Amino acid sequence: MTEKPKDTSDPSAAQRSVPSTAEQSAVSSTGRGVSSPFDSPTEQFPKLTKDVPRTDDELGLDPQVPSVDASGTSPEAPPAYAYASIPPAANAPTDTGRLRRRNGDNRRGTLDFGLFLLRLMVGGVFIYHGLQKLTGWFNGPGLDGTRDMMENGGWDHPTLAAILVTIGEVGGGALLVLGLATPLAAGAVLAVILDAWAWKQGMLPGFQFKAAVPTGVELESILAGTAAVIILTGPGRWAFDRNRGWATRPFAGSFVVLLLAVAAAVATYWYLHGGNPFTGIGPFD
Repeated sequence: MTEKPKDTSDPSAAQRSVPSTAEQSAVSSTGRGVSSPFDSPTEQFPKLTKDVPRTDDELGLDPQVPSVDASGTSPEAPPAYAYASIPPAANAPTDTGRLRRRNGDNRRGTLDFGLFLLRLMVGGVFIYHGLQKLTGWFNGPGLDGTRDMMENGGWDHPTLAAILVTIGEVGGGALLVLGLATPLAAGAVLAVILDAWAWKQGMLPGFQFKAAVPTGVELESILAGTAAVIILTGPGRWAFDRNRGWATRPFAGSFVVLLLAVAAAVATYWYLHGGNPFTGIGPFD
């Protein structure tokens, strides 16, 4: 009988030749065997069972001791908020003309309509008298008759005076009715009517505050006052200037226009006519 050959190999070596389960998984995942325990640390070392310390108590720190920076001073801790919050938005601008119009605020009532009627009446009066001088309509003298009237009234430059008064009455009156360039328009008619007031007042001694023509200055006084009122109040919203600041909220500029109109009237009267319109009135003698 043939005897089976004896296995002369070392059984412990055979056991070492058989790869363990961890080695098989390492070979299957990496394609190479495990050559060191560090190649598979999870299998060689025990798992950590204690959590890593994170709080001051776990680290053994005193939470009451403030930290100190490099300068030796403890910085102030930033404020802590329980919840995340968004800062409140800034308040929207209030009391603006555009906002009031958008919200339908009509607190001005009938003011704008009243200013429109005032402009219509004052501007219409000046247009009427200006067309009399310019075209001769409404039984007016026309340009030639206006020039002769100015010359007979003592004006040194009657042609220039006739042109200025005609432009001031027609142009200023039309702009007043439209509510366009209102401060300049009202200033122009104010200067014209102040010169007319001074001319009539200087014709005869004594205060000529009466409605009698040709020397009464009652009508001129009323027109001058209403022109000054329009300068100070603005034309209102029923005007082409409704989007301008002076239309509804005039301020210091109105006083400047008023003073310039008075100064223009005084300079024009002094240069084109001369004389003292208050002659024969008390202390003005």
